[in-house]
Amino acid sequence: MDYPRHAPSGRPGEGHSLSTSADRAAARGLAEKLGIEPGQVVQVVGSDSPGAAVDQALLDDVALRTGTELITTDDSDEVVDVVLLWWRDDDGDLVDALVDSLTNLADHGVVWLLTPKAGRDGHVEPSDIDEAAPTAGLSSTRSTSAAPEWSGTRLVSPRASKGKSQRR
Repeated sequence: MDYPRHAPSGRPGEGHSLSTSADRAAARGLAEKLGIEPGQVVQVVGSDSPGAAVDQALLDDVALRTGTELITTDDSDEVVDVVLLWWRDDDGDLVDALVDSLTNLADHGVVWLLTPKAGRDGHVEPSDIDEAAPTAGLSSTRSTSAAPEWSGTRLVSPRASKGKSQRR
């Protein structure tokens, strides 16, 4: 699989290997919990900067579930179904990052904003997400525990969520 593996830096999600079968079993199903389906194209953003923390088990599960190679470059022109945006409080302007994450996103695509959980270094306040999302043209539809150290907020464009409800 062609996505970066990072050396531990003491930041959330790094340096945690799946050493026990219980850990591996717990990691299975993370992608399914996020609604990721087989065959979907997924772009990973925010995992390539030096010292960037990510949850490797989640990335492994996403790649396994989709059966496709994860896109980790910003210069790809491939249309994607899902963007996994890893974000920490000190990473810069969240609105800019959210807008940038929409570049290759399909009309009914989903952005999962993955942030360190409360109490961890780099935690992003939910109010900051609630403020940034509509400015970027997105709506928050739900939040979940995406991985042991990471919260996930599902963001969609308002027209995508309306289109989905109209198809039912």
